[in-house]
Amino acid sequence: MPLRNPNIRTIIAFVHDIAAAAIAWWLAYLFRFNFDIPPLYLTSLKEILPWLIPIHAAVFLWFGLYRGLWHYASLPDLKRILFAVLGSAAVVPLALFMVQRLEGVPRTVPLLAPILLLFIMCGSRLAYRLWKEHRLYGQNKTEGNLVLVLGAGDAAVTLLKELTRSVQWKVVGLLDDDPAKRGLMLHGFKVLGRISELPVITQKLGIGHAIIAMTSFVPDRRLSPRSQPNRRKPDRLHRDRRRALEICAAAGIKALTIPSYEDLISGKVTVSQIRTVEPEDLLGRDPVVLDNAGLHGLLAGKTVLITGAGGSIGSELCRQILKFEPGRLVLLELNEFALYNVEQEFQANFPHIPMAFTIGDVKDQARLGQIFSRYRPGVVFHAAAYKHVPLMELENAWQAVLNNVLGTYVLAQASIEHGVEKFVLISTDKAVNPTNVMGASKRLAEMVCQALQQSVAGLLTRGSGLQVPGFVMVRFGNVLGSAGSVIPKFREQIEKGGPITVTHSEITRYFMSIPEAAQLVLQAGLMGGNNGSGEIFVLDMGEPVKIADLARDLIRLSGLSENDIQIVYNGLRPGEKLYEELLADDESTLPTPHPKLRIAQARQVDKQWLEDLLGWLNEHPVLSDEEVKQELKKWVPEYSGQEPPNQPGVPHSRLDISQSPDKFCDS
Repeated sequence: MPLRNPNIRTIIAFVHDIAAAAIAWWLAYLFRFNFDIPPLYLTSLKEILPWLIPIHAAVFLWFGLYRGLWHYASLPDLKRILFAVLGSAAVVPLALFMVQRLEGVPRTVPLLAPILLLFIMCGSRLAYRLWKEHRLYGQNKTEGNLVLVLGAGDAAVTLLKELTRSVQWKVVGLLDDDPAKRGLMLHGFKVLGRISELPVITQKLGIGHAIIAMTSFVPDRRLSPRSQPNRRKPDRLHRDRRRALEICAAAGIKALTIPSYEDLISGKVTVSQIRTVEPEDLLGRDPVVLDNAGLHGLLAGKTVLITGAGGSIGSELCRQILKFEPGRLVLLELNEFALYNVEQEFQANFPHIPMAFTIGDVKDQARLGQIFSRYRPGVVFHAAAYKHVPLMELENAWQAVLNNVLGTYVLAQASIEHGVEKFVLISTDKAVNPTNVMGASKRLAEMVCQALQQSVAGLLTRGSGLQVPGFVMVRFGNVLGSAGSVIPKFREQIEKGGPITVTHSEITRYFMSIPEAAQLVLQAGLMGGNNGSGEIFVLDMGEPVKIADLARDLIRLSGLSENDIQIVYNGLRPGEKLYEELLADDESTLPTPHPKLRIAQARQVDKQWLEDLLGWLNEHPVLSDEEVKQELKKWVPEYSGQEPPNQPGVPHSRLDISQSPDKFCDS
């Protein structure tokens, strides 16, 4: 097997190994005869060397020893050397026996020579790597920002390997609360003490930064619970991260964090992506496990339409869907600038996937007909909606109803007429016992989809042969960092020096990250709509978070304290709840195979109800806010139009549903 793409370095390495083989045999003779080789055996060595060299050369090439660089010599390279040496140890004596029946070759030499050869080849490579790394990175030991690594687990080990090559950082040591790790050395860096000792250590050593290297726990389904790797469980991880952040903030240390452990070891990201701690890192959420094979079957090669594609959820849905190689992605958006932004991003990152960037209103029946006729989508994700509670409550109530309800109907009807396979509606937890127009309009949108599912179910039972969509509705709460959420607002207020404005000291909300929400929407879309029942999926939102606590976290993440940024409470806004809910009073849930998804048993509506609703929507060209709210009470009986009597500090009985599946159900 010839050398592949030979250059000066591979030729030098090849010549080095051939010379090493000759030296190993010479040393084997020397050791055998106590460094005094008799003339007879010295002559024998000279006679067999011309046979040894080509045999070793052929074996080395066969095992591919020259595909890598010595600078990056690692365990796989050493394993290849071991196999090559063992191969030559078997072939060489056999060849010598066939040529000269091993005459003049002491029996110990064929055993000793491979051992010496292995030491020479491995040792020279490791020595070169150490010399090269010291030359390249040795100066970094005295340069860069001093930093402590918090945590001494798997992620910290991977991180330290990268940090040794970083010009920006100079690692001083590690901190970990495990007493068994105290004083241990990891890649030359010592575990100096507990995380609680950070203030003393940083002040003593003049350290200004700390990297939180505590990774999420991803269970291995192939192992029993007792056999799982020794990584922090999510609840403990959440507490440890928050505690580490608080200690850093109190000590005036800039806290940073790393990507997930899985991303680091897979090579997706590197140490260059060390970043500041974000609120998402403090949620303590488990990673989402997706049915990738099922989603590939649902999305791969098909045309997928996403409405509201320029928004936070819509654009993230696009990013997640693109991973499954759809045949075409059709992005529908009313906001020109938002569509332009995602066009620039997606065409740059996914140039191989056909996309259509379409401007349009979901209430525009003619425009939707044009888009559906041209692109024939097989799956539709409806994320377009008016979502801002105060804006929809005052001056814009009728527009909220038209956009969220009539727009959903027009889009769903177009999906039925053009044979869409799945129609997924993005709903909200504000549709549960709604106290505002936005929430009531989204509950009406759910009911429209339920009614349409009942009407197309009749086509299925009659065996019409038509492709009718399965309707899926997905409820979830707030997403961190979305457009119009509190995070950008709080950050802007912090940049201005405060104060941060919070409506109420006890107001709570459910939060998840934008990618997690999009992934669970895809999973629900895969699981639902297959039996014509029009399921409403409820996402496991975890524990509710006090908005005031979120504000305090952002203050700490900015390196400030509440002495620097004041928090001011200015009262609940129109239509705003103190506590959000995930289920209405007359709803319970059923489990699904996915631990983060359950199906709400919601009140059903029929075709006649839908016809009456459409008659009301088409009857009035415009209604005042008060007229809209009075009419909504007729169509959504659970809509109260006012804040429910939750008392501060006494959350609604349905809030705590995430600790176990049973708590999703009515008691």
